[in-house]
Amino acid sequence: MPRERTSQSSAGRRYPVADAAAYLVGRWSVERVVRDLTGGAEGRFSGTADFRAADGTGTLAHVEEGRLDWDGRTFPAGRTLRLRPRGDGTAEVEFADGRPFHDLDLREGRWHTVHPCAADRYEGTFTVRSADEWRLEWRVTGPAKDQLLRSVYRRRLTGC
Repeated sequence: MPRERTSQSSAGRRYPVADAAAYLVGRWSVERVVRDLTGGAEGRFSGTADFRAADGTGTLAHVEEGRLDWDGRTFPAGRTLRLRPRGDGTAEVEFADGRPFHDLDLREGRWHTVHPCAADRYEGTFTVRSADEWRLEWRVTGPAKDQLLRSVYRRRLTGC
């Protein structure tokens, strides 16, 4: 997938990550704003994201669980993805059933990717802000969707 090249000043603060899978391992809190740009509705997801060993091959399961507040109602929400590390610090992200989703390269602290889904287009931008925070923005366009999803992931520290 193409890598977006943006100057440091216009991209904001970035934190280069040599190995995406090693960086992501662990538990993260997730706060997400979901906007329907056609109708103007807005919702919020709050929960956790766990990146943990999925099998003996180095693959990570990315499991999100939480709640979505939408239109005055609260729903349980979640998703599961798989992250397959490559030997160069990058990774392939797949849906839980093994279908390809996108590549992930955080070595410059920022990654831009595109995923076509039927007639819709998902454009994602990952930005690593620090050892303990990264952000993800998905812009979804097409005949079925016109959405913006902005997520902030913060590492949950373990211990006493």
